[in-house]
Amino acid sequence: MKDFFKYKNRIPPEKGCLLVSEPYLPDPNFERTVILLCEHNDEGSFGFILNKLSNLSFGEIIEEAKAFTADIFIGGPVQQDTLHFIHRNPQDFKSAVEIAENLYWGGDFDKLLTLIDTRQIQQEDFRFFVGYSGWGDGQLQNEIEENSWIVANPINGNILFDSETDNLWRLILKGMGGKYEMFSNYPVDPRLN
Repeated sequence: MKDFFKYKNRIPPEKGCLLVSEPYLPDPNFERTVILLCEHNDEGSFGFILNKLSNLSFGEIIEEAKAFTADIFIGGPVQQDTLHFIHRNPQDFKSAVEIAENLYWGGDFDKLLTLIDTRQIQQEDFRFFVGYSGWGDGQLQNEIEENSWIVANPINGNILFDSETDNLWRLILKGMGGKYEMFSNYPVDPRLN
């Protein structure tokens, strides 16, 4: 069955692109996921799963921000005891790393808590993640060559924050067109077709 899914990615992976799992990726950590690639270089790659919602809110895990009810996503299976954030609010976070147009990773966490406390930020401008997805040197490229991942173009941050996450995998594939649009309609379990 794997041979049926042989395809060539349109672009190589780079910071700011999306990794879309192939329809029948057997790893439950990444089944039908979309990952924002935040870094990709000779030392390795890392990013966050954008469409795997946890059952927690920010205020439930950060004592100082109980009233802040932003969703927490599962960024990946690595170091799930860490909290990360991406945002489209660079003016308040000078130490933030630009990932793509209008999309930034991290910044001063104490500043974030102050902005939350003083109600100076909008929840819809942030995404929070526990853990992350990471690959060692050459590992991601090998997985792409094995057709585990489809590489989608770098994105504008507004698209990320303004899209519904529960349908993101399908929307990205449909937007890529051609055979990728066909992939978006594959059933989760082909035996039920």
